[in-house]
Amino acid sequence: MTDLDRNVDLVLRSTRVVTPEGTRPATVAVAAGTIAAVLPYERPYEREYVSGLPPGARLEDVGDDVVLPGLVDTHVHVNDPGRAEWEGFWTATRAAASGGITTLIDMPLNSLPPTTTTAHLRTKREVAARKAHIDVGFWGGALPGNVRDLKSLHDAGVFGFKAFLSPSGVEEFPELDAAQLDRSLAEIAGFGGLLIVHAEDPHELAAAPHRTGAKYADFLASRPRDAENAAIEGLITAARRHHARVHVLHLSSADALPLIAAARRDGVRLTVETCPHFLTLTAEEVPDGATEFKCCPPIREAANKDALWRGLADGTIDCVVSDHSPSTTDLKTSDFATAWGGISSLQLGLPAIWTEARRRGHSLDDVARWMSTAPAALAGLHSKGAIEAGRDADFAVLAPDDSFTVDPAALQHRNRVTAYAGRTLYGVVRSTWLRGRRIVADGAIAEPSGRLLERTN
Repeated sequence: MTDLDRNVDLVLRSTRVVTPEGTRPATVAVAAGTIAAVLPYERPYEREYVSGLPPGARLEDVGDDVVLPGLVDTHVHVNDPGRAEWEGFWTATRAAASGGITTLIDMPLNSLPPTTTTAHLRTKREVAARKAHIDVGFWGGALPGNVRDLKSLHDAGVFGFKAFLSPSGVEEFPELDAAQLDRSLAEIAGFGGLLIVHAEDPHELAAAPHRTGAKYADFLASRPRDAENAAIEGLITAARRHHARVHVLHLSSADALPLIAAARRDGVRLTVETCPHFLTLTAEEVPDGATEFKCCPPIREAANKDALWRGLADGTIDCVVSDHSPSTTDLKTSDFATAWGGISSLQLGLPAIWTEARRRGHSLDDVARWMSTAPAALAGLHSKGAIEAGRDADFAVLAPDDSFTVDPAALQHRNRVTAYAGRTLYGVVRSTWLRGRRIVADGAIAEPSGRLLERTN
């Protein structure tokens, strides 16, 4: 018996394991929560594993179900503490685990206090530590008055800094104007940090028509593509000037894709994400008054959705993350102008994307790259995002050909409002594994065992 065999405590086998080299039959050997090796499905000494496992090891054979790397969601609004009635770490991480997500990074706003100082970060960590079912990290916030706090937050382990260019929707997290953005970006670039940005230009938004009421078309007109396009153009200029790392959050306007591609060809350090709702839902199908579909920037037309898929396929868009932004049900009034803007999709992102991806001819290798590998790379989570030796043994086991109809009552997040209610989706998460421990099995969820993560690079 080799040293590897002696240390192995879990052997996970499937005829379909998604690895960086592609999907193949494989045996994944796990030791102390880390992937020790990815081995052939049938090994010369397979008998030892099946009928005489290494001491303390157990065999889990999932048959033809697909083993994916645990998903990494770098855009989640947990709202805890302060607005835990909207969402909390206990419910958010249960929903995430149920959807095959093993790591999330919490956004700095909507909690009270927001994560804009090291003291506020400590408060957030204390709350999350006892409630996290999966691993959790934190973004810091870049506000008009906290440039001096950014380096200390960076040193305390936040993964980067979130900023708004237009109003955030909560008064304690104001947006940056052009001069404030320049000062914050200069500071962040100086210590090698990352700025992640809600990119909608306030002047374009102010010039757009604004009407109250239940008509989705009126809301869509109030958040024009030009607002995103102008903001992204300005960010490209700023990133080039400071040679800074900048990430565009929740891209909705496909019109911006040529700008982004050209900037990257020129060496601008720009990355981009989009979200399941922009890739699976369309403006044409949003009923009037159905504010469960409201988000900012908004869900746009079917042609725009198709263009986003092309940007994802050609690599202009790096990753797909949820932008899980919940609220209490009373804030989702039928008036699109005043209802809270946010879509809750932690539990449903994987099946929603897989349903559309398979229809368009994409593979689960693509889905794993968009929803695990690329977000992990964005945040510098080198132990996450792939099934290969040395990474954390985080897995999502998926039955990709099984389908289900979305029932809000079956969702784990606190307020069960969803734009996916009644939809039939493909891809049932059979189990979720965190560092070699099964934390979800056929809907049953284990007690919290997540760790709090800090940036290490």
